[in-house]
Amino acid sequence: MVYLINILIILLAIFVIKLVFIWIFFYADIKAAQKRDPAAKSFLEIILLYPGLHALVYYRIAHALYKMRLFFLARLLSQVARFFTGIEIHPGAKIGKRFFIDHGLGVVIGETAIVGNDVLLYQGSTLGGTGIVKGKRHPTIGSNVVIGAGAKILGNIVIGDNSYIGANAVVIKDVPPNSTVVGVPGRITKQDGKKMDISLDHAQILDPIMQTIEELQDRVKDLEKK
Repeated sequence: MVYLINILIILLAIFVIKLVFIWIFFYADIKAAQKRDPAAKSFLEIILLYPGLHALVYYRIAHALYKMRLFFLARLLSQVARFFTGIEIHPGAKIGKRFFIDHGLGVVIGETAIVGNDVLLYQGSTLGGTGIVKGKRHPTIGSNVVIGAGAKILGNIVIGDNSYIGANAVVIKDVPPNSTVVGVPGRITKQDGKKMDISLDHAQILDPIMQTIEELQDRVKDLEKK
């Protein structure tokens, strides 16, 4: 009985140490999650229940191992994270500060991907490569970028700062800063040169083709009246 109690005390101590470690070293990421997810009620809830944060913690450790050229251990840890969170982040990827994955299931980030600061990813999004080319083969994501649910960003392309990738968009070409991309393949619509709002509602994303069709319909109506 005493032996069992000692084991429980040790496990509890390890659990508390883990919580403190995450709270201290991932404070900015926790704050980012709390800011961007209205469902987040407390720091403790985010630390215990958010798979996006758990995947990020695993990634940071795996990335450190990767830089030490302990490739097998790094990949092993990333696969453990994938098993528990449903999020696959290659330890070779470079991810900036205040990174947040909302929900997270099905997110994939490739080996040579580069992600800037204050980036938000929704579930099912992919930062993937094309073909079997060596070297830089995954996208570079600027800062303050939102990537919608199910979006696929493929190849060695650059997504400019303050951009918004709409849900289920497939992006295979560079995107300039302050842009919104929708559709398959991705089509760009500028946001009047303004910084994108990180809290932009998905329903507010404008499709440039639909805008053009609506403008043509209005023009036809005007011509019919004349």
